[in-house]
Amino acid sequence: MVVVSKPAIEQFSSYLKNNKPTTLFTQIPLVDLSKPDSKHQIIKACEEFGFFKVINHGVPMESISVLESEATKFFSLPLCEKQKTGQTQPYGYGHKRIGTQGDVGWVEYLLLTTNQDPSLHSFQTLRVALNNYMKSVKKMACEILEMMADGLKIQPRNVLSKLLMDEESDSVFRVNHYPPCPNVQPLSGNGNGNGDVIGFGEHTDPQIISVLRSNNTSGLQISLREGSWISVPPDQTSFFINVGDSLQVMTNGWFKSVKHRVVTNSVKSRLSMIYFGGPPLSEKIAPLPSLMRGDQQSLYKEFTWFEYKKSAYNSRLADNRLIHFEKIAAS
Repeated sequence: MVVVSKPAIEQFSSYLKNNKPTTLFTQIPLVDLSKPDSKHQIIKACEEFGFFKVINHGVPMESISVLESEATKFFSLPLCEKQKTGQTQPYGYGHKRIGTQGDVGWVEYLLLTTNQDPSLHSFQTLRVALNNYMKSVKKMACEILEMMADGLKIQPRNVLSKLLMDEESDSVFRVNHYPPCPNVQPLSGNGNGNGDVIGFGEHTDPQIISVLRSNNTSGLQISLREGSWISVPPDQTSFFINVGDSLQVMTNGWFKSVKHRVVTNSVKSRLSMIYFGGPPLSEKIAPLPSLMRGDQQSLYKEFTWFEYKKSAYNSRLADNRLIHFEKIAAS
C-alpha cells in the first residue's frame, strides 16, 4: 500500500481534500470501434469533451485480466520488494510523490518506457503481461488516431499514428494503484462527497493521446469546459481516451486536452493502467498544415516534444503547461 505513517495520514489527507462538488455523469461519449462511421463520433467527442469511451476495441480480455492480476500481486508486495524493479529514475516504482515539484497523491505506481522491453528482472510474469497488453493497446491507439485523421479529412491517414509507431517514440506506460483511504468521507447522493481525498491531482496529459482502463472502482473525474467536475462511471471492459496537449496543438485548438483527476475510495482499491502515446523527442509539434484554412494563424509557437516534455516535467500538475507556448495575439 501507499507508505504514509499513521500520524501523518490526517495531515496528508487534509492537504489533499477535494472541496469542489461533483456530479455523476452518465452521458460520456461512446464510440464503437467496430463501426465504420465511428470517426465522426470521435471527432465530435474530441471537440466537445477531449474524452470518450471505446467499446469493441480489440484488446483481448485475457491480456487485460492477466495484467490486472499481476499488477495486483506486485502492489501487494512489501515496499522493499517493489523497489527492485531495476528501472532508472523517473521510471520504476514510486509512491505518494508525483513529479518533482511537490505534488503528492494517495497513490503508488509503476512507470515504464514503452520503446524497449521493461527490464523487470525480478518480475518475469509481470513483464510478459505488460508486453502483451502494451502491444494491443498501442495498436488500438494507432487505429483511433487513423480514424481521427479520416474524420478530419487529412492525408496521409497515418500522419498521427506514425509518431507512435516510430521506433524512437517517447511513449510511456503507467500502472496506478490507489489503496483504500481511511479518511475518505462517505459518498453523497450526487456522486462524490466534498470529503474525497485526491489520489492524483487535476492535470492534462502532455502527450498526443492517452488510453486508460481501470478496475471496477470509481474515482476518475473530468472537468467540463465551464469548469464543473463530473465523475466517470467505471467500466472494466472498456477503455477511455484522453486528448493530450500535443494533439490540441496539432489541431490548432480544434481538439482540447481534457483536465482530469482521481479521487480515492474508503473501502475499495482502484487499479488503473494508462498508455501515453508520445512522439519522438526530436519531433516538432505544431498545427498540421492540412488543418489550417485560408489565412488562419497558428495559436502556438513551434516546439519540439523534448522542449515541451521538459517544461511539463518542471511544472506543477495543475499548471496550464501550454500557456508558455501560446502565441501572443497582436493588439
